[in-house]
Amino acid sequence: EGMAPPKRILFPPEKICMVWQQRQRAGAGLFNVGNTCFLNSVLQCLTYTPPLANYLLSREHSQACHQQGFCMMCIMEAHVNKVLHSPVSAVLPVAILKVFRCKSCQVLWQVFFPSCMREPQTSSFLGIGEHFQPGREEDAHDFLCCTVNAMQRACLSANNDLDLSSQSTTIIYQIFGGFLRSRVTCFSCKAISDSYEPFLDVPLDIKAASSLTAALEDFVAPEHLDGDNCFKCNKCEKNVAASKRFTVHCAPKVLTVCLKRFDCFTGGKISKVVEYPEYLDLRPYMSQADGEPLQYSLYAVLVHSGVSCHGGHYFCYTKASSNFLPSQWGKWGDQLSCHNGLWYQMDDESVELRCIDTALRQQAYLLFYAR
Repeated sequence: EGMAPPKRILFPPEKICMVWQQRQRAGAGLFNVGNTCFLNSVLQCLTYTPPLANYLLSREHSQACHQQGFCMMCIMEAHVNKVLHSPVSAVLPVAILKVFRCKSCQVLWQVFFPSCMREPQTSSFLGIGEHFQPGREEDAHDFLCCTVNAMQRACLSANNDLDLSSQSTTIIYQIFGGFLRSRVTCFSCKAISDSYEPFLDVPLDIKAASSLTAALEDFVAPEHLDGDNCFKCNKCEKNVAASKRFTVHCAPKVLTVCLKRFDCFTGGKISKVVEYPEYLDLRPYMSQADGEPLQYSLYAVLVHSGVSCHGGHYFCYTKASSNFLPSQWGKWGDQLSCHNGLWYQMDDESVELRCIDTALRQQAYLLFYAR
């Protein structure tokens, strides 16, 4: 409603399966090669994203891919298959590191930051200039955005001049993407102006919030536009006071939330407790707030430990695909495997069984929910 339908469907939505199609043990951990915990934790959260993993495990993309050179979808496909099929306890994410430390990085620059015109520094991590540097602790949310955007661009590589709605029909956008509605209401004439903004994750301010639901309520709360920040009303033909409100207009299949813990100017961190539930109803934050509940289930939590964005350590908790435990747990593990979706703490090369209560009591930075 309110948005133009896509002119082309790039990936059939009925082929996206939200539950694991393969029953398997928890996969391998990832070796840290020098402050790469931010990379490892993001890769593990993506690896245990059921609809993405189902598609990558099928190898459907690489079998049909005709892209020359760099393709982030092919790289992620190789990585996910390696991790989830590995007979060893930990592996090196070679498919990712090899490309991200590539000396010939122009293609990476164009894929990750096409709007930037300056030449990349050839020694840079990820081939994106000063944004990522080898051996330096980086921001996990930045890396997640770069990776998901690169996968989206890989899905669009053979399709030029697509309208925005058609671009949202790739498998990546259908999994992670949604649309926000910005509604501005003029106080003088009551005219309504709507605009729509695509998103692949939702960053939430937590300065005044003690829970995820409180942060979402703040996110959709109306903002008063007045004074220097007033609104130019087309109907009134002048600057007027107005209200502006964001709502989720089209909900994603996978909701990725970033709790904004870092100050982008000082690098300081908000370390307070922010509670988050195992199950989340997104309906109250939708443009159409009335209707059936829109239920999401938590499947991954990415954690930052430390006092600032310039240091510390990243690790994550993920929900495994089935009730199988790692082989080293033996018969005791088989007895414990009485419930589907066991939780694991994934800390670089370490993969340890944990309970849901532990996963829910973390200083979360990124939260991943699936419908």
